[in-house]
Amino acid sequence: MKITALAGGVGAARFLTGLARIVKPEDLTVIINTGDDINLFGLHISPDIDIVTYTLAGIVDEAKGWGIKDDTFHALTTLKTLGVDTWFNLGDRDLATHIYRTNRLRQGATLTEVTDEIRIKLGLKTCLLPMSNDHFETKIKTPQGTMHFEEYFVKHQCKPQFLAAEFDGQATAKPAPGVLDALSDADLVIVCPSNPVVSVGTILSIAGVRDALLRTKARVVAVSPIVAGATIKGPADKMLNGLGIEVSAFGVAQFYADFLDAIVIDSRDAAEQTRIAKLGLAVKVTNTVMKTFDDKVALATAVLQA
Repeated sequence: MKITALAGGVGAARFLTGLARIVKPEDLTVIINTGDDINLFGLHISPDIDIVTYTLAGIVDEAKGWGIKDDTFHALTTLKTLGVDTWFNLGDRDLATHIYRTNRLRQGATLTEVTDEIRIKLGLKTCLLPMSNDHFETKIKTPQGTMHFEEYFVKHQCKPQFLAAEFDGQATAKPAPGVLDALSDADLVIVCPSNPVVSVGTILSIAGVRDALLRTKARVVAVSPIVAGATIKGPADKMLNGLGIEVSAFGVAQFYADFLDAIVIDSRDAAEQTRIAKLGLAVKVTNTVMKTFDDKVALATAVLQA
C-alpha cells in the first residue's frame, strides 16, 4: 500500500516513527512543510525537513524533539562571543547539515535533490519531499509587527498576540517534483498531527495540492493535533483561535473537511464524534498523545484502521 503523509514539525515526526515501524519504509512518502525555512549565519536551514529526517534516522534529540542527540554547541558559543545574536539554537553536528545543504544549493542543486542526498546518506528508505523548491516564507502578523515564523516561535516563544499568518511566495511557489504524483498515486493520504495553519496549511496553499487531494482516489485521514481544546506542542490552538476557528477536534475536522474522508481524535474528545460525523467524516477515537514509542505505533495502527 502506497502511503503519502503531509507533515511539519515534531508531532508529525513522532507519528511517522510509529508508522514507519508498521509499514514498509519504501512505501511511505512524506511531503514536508518548508514555510519555516530560514537563512541564518549565511546558511539555509530547513527546520521541519531536518526534524523529520533526524527523527526517522534515529538520531534526533528526543528530549527536545529537534536537533541531533548528544550534540555540542561550541560554534554557537563562539558566535555569541563575537557578538552575533544566537537566538536560534544550532548544534555543531546540526550545522554540518546546513553547511552541506547551503553549498549544494549554491552549486545549483534543488532543495528536493539535497533532501534526497541527505536522506540516502542517513540510510533512510522513506521518500522525503519538500513541499516546494521555490521561495516560501511563513510570516506571522502581530501587534509588534510582522516576523518570520521561527522568530515568532523560537525568539519570542509565541508570546506576541497572533493576528494572521502570511505566506510570502505563495503566489509563485510550485509544488516540488513528485508532490502531486505522491498524492494522486497513493492508496492512503495521512494528514499528520501538525499545526493546521502553519505546517499543513502551507502545504495546502501550494498551487495544485488541494485540488490533488480533492481528486485523489486515496482515502484521506487526518490526526487531530488538538486534544481537549488545546495543542500538545506549539501554537496551533492560539493560531486557530486567532483565525476564528473553533479550537477543538471538530474545528480541525471542519478545516480539512472538503478533502477529508476520516479523522482520528483523542479519547478525551469522544463527545465530538457526533458533530464531526455530521460533516460526512468517519471518526476514529483513540489515544493520540504520544508519550512512548508504543503510543506512536498504536496511533499509527489506529490511522490505518480508520
